[in-house]
Amino acid sequence: MSRVRFATAREVYEAFPTAQEEIQSDPSDDPPLTYLKSLVETTTPEDAVAFCAYVLPRREAVWWACQCVRALIPSPGAEETACLSAAETWVRDPEEHHRRAALQTGLRGDRRSAATWAALAAGWSGGSMIESGQGVVVLAPPELTAKSARIAVLTALARISAKERTARLRLCVDSGARLAGH
Repeated sequence: MSRVRFATAREVYEAFPTAQEEIQSDPSDDPPLTYLKSLVETTTPEDAVAFCAYVLPRREAVWWACQCVRALIPSPGAEETACLSAAETWVRDPEEHHRRAALQTGLRGDRRSAATWAALAAGWSGGSMIESGQGVVVLAPPELTAKSARIAVLTALARISAKERTARLRLCVDSGARLAGH
C-alpha cells in the first residue's frame, strides 16, 4: 500500500511551497515516486533527498531519516544515539510525551549532527515548537519535519567520502521510495 498522499510531484510542491526553495528541479505532473527516481539522475541528486523528505508522511520521514543516519554513521556517539533513540521512540509510539522528549533532546543537541536533526524532525512534527513550561505555544509549521529530515540525511551524507557519496545517496533515496510503498 502506498503511503504517498499526492497524485503528482506538482501537488507536493503546492502543499509545501518551501520545497521549491530546496529543490532545484522544476515540478512535474509525474507521479511522485517516478519524479523522485528521476531526481537521482540530475546534476543535483540531493534534490531527491529533499523531495523524499517532503513526499513521505511525517512519521515515515522521521523513520527514514533515522535509518539513513544509522546506515551512514555506523558508530554514533552517545549524544547521536540519544537523539536517534528519541526520534525512533516517537515513530514507534507517536504520543505527545515522546514528541516532547525528542524535541528536548534535539534542542540540546549539536546542530552540526545529523542525529540532532532527526530528533528535531520528530520534535517538530506537530504541537508546540518550544519546550513545555514556557507558557507559550508556537505551532510547528507543516514543512518543518521534512526540512529537518532532509538536513539529517544530507548532513550524514556529508560525512561520507566523495567517492562513495552518490551510491550511498541512491541507497537512501531507494529506501525512502520503498518506505513510501513503491
